[in-house]
Amino acid sequence: MPIDALYTSPQIDSFLRRVELGVADGGFAMITGEPGTGKSVALRLLAERLRALPDVLVGTLEHPQSRTMDFYRELGDLFGVPLGAHNRWAGFKALRSRWAEHITSTRCRPVLIIDEAQETLSTVFSELRTLASKDLDSRQLLCVVFAGDTRLPERLRSQDLLPLGSRIRRRLLLDFASRDELLACLDHLLAAAGNPSLMTTELRATLADHAAGNFRVMMNLADELLSVAADRELARLDERLFLDVFTQQPKPKPAKKR
Repeated sequence: MPIDALYTSPQIDSFLRRVELGVADGGFAMITGEPGTGKSVALRLLAERLRALPDVLVGTLEHPQSRTMDFYRELGDLFGVPLGAHNRWAGFKALRSRWAEHITSTRCRPVLIIDEAQETLSTVFSELRTLASKDLDSRQLLCVVFAGDTRLPERLRSQDLLPLGSRIRRRLLLDFASRDELLACLDHLLAAAGNPSLMTTELRATLADHAAGNFRVMMNLADELLSVAADRELARLDERLFLDVFTQQPKPKPAKKR
């Protein structure tokens, strides 16, 4: 889905603005929530906004499960720093030098985004905390954004990772959406697709009521309806279609043997 079609809730918009304002200072931010509550959408919107800022360098870590050396190699690839295969100290210095030069010339911190961060090894978390700080932890060389499910804040409260967890300045907790939030998202997406009247008011309300507060569940239900409607060449989707697709017809009982 194109970026401009994504739904930005007021809660997400507020968090994005706070991160944008914090790029000059760096530090850590975190997005957490249950699956389907909008973390990936928030990250896509954040990356797009930050890349639109002048002189902001944004890298997205694709493999959070990497061990430390592979983590360094991926950072080197993201930020254009050639790193030796088995010299972590040289990689440490080269990355920090690259980031420091960028800050000097632009006054903006480079940004590193890590999705599914709950999968990141504790050794990598600790390495990143040290790598991103300078001058006895008084300066930050990076703006790091973590995103993950509810296991992530639990991990960052552990004794080993508390030094990192206590440094997170900006947080976004995405909870299950209200009925009004689901309807606002659905209306936005229909309008962005160019057909705001594709679904009847009753069907939109039914989808919101059956989504259990989860955006992903609602979109999966809507996608199933759209596929069936396309096969049947329907011009508009209504509640009758919902009942037809999702209501299980009772199976006839086998005849009793006499």
